[in-house]
Amino acid sequence: MTSPAKDPKHVVVVGGGAAGFFAAIAAAEAHPDWEVSLLERSARVLSKVLISGGGRCNVTNACYDPKELITHYPRGADALRGPFHKFQPRDTMEWFESRGVPVKTEEDLRVFPKSDQSQTIIDCLEKEAAHLKIAVRTNVLLQTIQKEKKSFVLGLGKAEPITCDHVILATGSSPLGWAWAKALGHKIIPPIPSLFTFAIEDPRLKELEGLSVAKATCTLDGLRLKQTGAVLITHWGLSGPAILKLSAWGARELHNNAYKAKVTINWMNDREEAVLKHLIARKDGHPRNLLATDNFKEIPRRLWSRMADAA
Repeated sequence: MTSPAKDPKHVVVVGGGAAGFFAAIAAAEAHPDWEVSLLERSARVLSKVLISGGGRCNVTNACYDPKELITHYPRGADALRGPFHKFQPRDTMEWFESRGVPVKTEEDLRVFPKSDQSQTIIDCLEKEAAHLKIAVRTNVLLQTIQKEKKSFVLGLGKAEPITCDHVILATGSSPLGWAWAKALGHKIIPPIPSLFTFAIEDPRLKELEGLSVAKATCTLDGLRLKQTGAVLITHWGLSGPAILKLSAWGARELHNNAYKAKVTINWMNDREEAVLKHLIARKDGHPRNLLATDNFKEIPRRLWSRMADAA
């Protein structure tokens, strides 16, 4: 016979995103006798997961050495060193695969579900939460969090307040989350935007929306910041992993410069020498051909033609 649970507690996770679900699941697995609740302000949970990674959900990255892994974070590296020794990308991959979600590692080390569908990750998290009997509540307007002697009281406006033993804030970029954390005695570093796309008005990009280059080098001139990776041309400018990483590493500098900066894109990346040899050979063999009509498999024809015309 098993002995009765000792002093079961109630944990409330605030925020129904990926972090909130993972925190709630971890709490329920670590303490099967505890009550675990998850509160989400909107009508739908995991909404950002659905659109992440272009609808495929970039689950993690295949970097398994904690010392190397923290170098990929523009801020907070020292604070992440300890957690990454306890749970790192390999653990994340094994976590999903052990729950029936096979994953794959792409050439740039990004890890996606083999289904290439974000919904696969959402279904897994929701199924696991239901299996662990986590109470997921949506449309919950949390207004206040008050600390009492040995508990927290969560004010829900006209609804009945919730009293619990532990609170986990997984509110992402919500200013409410920062305000609650500060009110509870935590030190808050003033937040600024990070991981954002670039708005660029350049006639050379007009009508090229949707075109992408798998490997380009992006540089923020004057800030000594450079990133290499996929770049996507959008209706408003540039996006893609290389641009997002560049904005993350340059977040404070860009903020201090009122988000005004010169961006240089090397669409050829490390293929410049090969391309130059190809162009010289084409010139010698077909001197009357236009540069704009040439083609390289790594660069969309329309983008190459536009760059050649502007040269």
